[in-house]
Amino acid sequence: MICFHRALDWLRLVQSKNFCWNLLSTVTLLLVIGGCHKSKPHHAERHHSDAIRPVLSMVAAPQIGPADGYSGVIEARYHTDLGFRVLGRIVAREVNVGDMVKSGQRLAALDPELLEIAVRSQEATLSNVKAQLVNSESNLKRQTILLAKNITPQAEFDAAVQANETAASAVSQAEANLAKAREQLGYANLIADMDGVVVSIDAEAGQTVAAGQTVISIASPDYREAVVDMGEDITATLTTGSEFRIILQISPDFETIGRVREIAPQADASTRTRRVRITLDNPAEAFPLGSNITAIPKQAVPTNIRLPHSALLNRDSQSFVWIVDTENKKVNRVPVKIASQDDSGVEIAQGIEAGSRVVTAGVNSLTDGQPIRWNPGDMQ
Repeated sequence: MICFHRALDWLRLVQSKNFCWNLLSTVTLLLVIGGCHKSKPHHAERHHSDAIRPVLSMVAAPQIGPADGYSGVIEARYHTDLGFRVLGRIVAREVNVGDMVKSGQRLAALDPELLEIAVRSQEATLSNVKAQLVNSESNLKRQTILLAKNITPQAEFDAAVQANETAASAVSQAEANLAKAREQLGYANLIADMDGVVVSIDAEAGQTVAAGQTVISIASPDYREAVVDMGEDITATLTTGSEFRIILQISPDFETIGRVREIAPQADASTRTRRVRITLDNPAEAFPLGSNITAIPKQAVPTNIRLPHSALLNRDSQSFVWIVDTENKKVNRVPVKIASQDDSGVEIAQGIEAGSRVVTAGVNSLTDGQPIRWNPGDMQ
């Protein structure tokens, strides 16, 4: 505008001259105005490159675990799966789920007929080899007397000794086979090996089961635990001995304290959770096996940093966020590792430190090192 007004003033000055001067002044005016307009884009471009862009931001901070806790179930610390040691058909089942059993109590039985036949067969074999042993011993005595009188050759005496030793070995083997057959006959009965409660039955009467196949499961109610599946962000903050409040879901008035005994070393492949076992301190009878509970940490447990989806920048299969350099008032792009995401936001596992200020809008139009300004009160 300044150039334009100066040109007008110069034109008025020369209007009093002749036509040629008027034509020359008009052309000069147009050239001056054109030059003024040409300088404006350069000024605008320089102004745009140095522009300080306002952004929305938030301070990154770990979230706190849910105040309502984590659901779980009461299980026995010691659990036994019982099965028959031999193949057979079940003819009796003497307990049901929930029954209390004592150590040594019979729980189920197989058809013993084939096992009894095997015992009788081994008894007959033992009788036969014992008879052979008696004969070999008598022959050895005769050969010993004859050898002393030089009536029998040494070879026959040696053969008698060998036959006696063979018969004795056969008797020992038959006795061992009979003991094994009798032991297997005992395996026809499924016996409880501890006091406990029947928690499951996996085979019924009339069913043929293989050796070692689980038939009945028994749990000891003396040592009870709360079993809870938690996310890896939570388990990473826990240690053995971390305390939890254990509340019975069906009756919230019943509560006890538990301590972490074990954290699964690997996460489940599908749910990405780890199983945490929490031993109960002096659990009351109100916490029976199989009851649903809620486990609440006695101290708040921080989790991963959570950001809105608008804060995430995706480039070349990699995720980034813009971190505000509060000292230099610029933004820096940093890569991040995502733990999980849902409709409400995304959890960042690595790449952001607590207390960092993160840009939450317009991430696709920023450049590394770009000057910015923000409202210090944004989502403190």
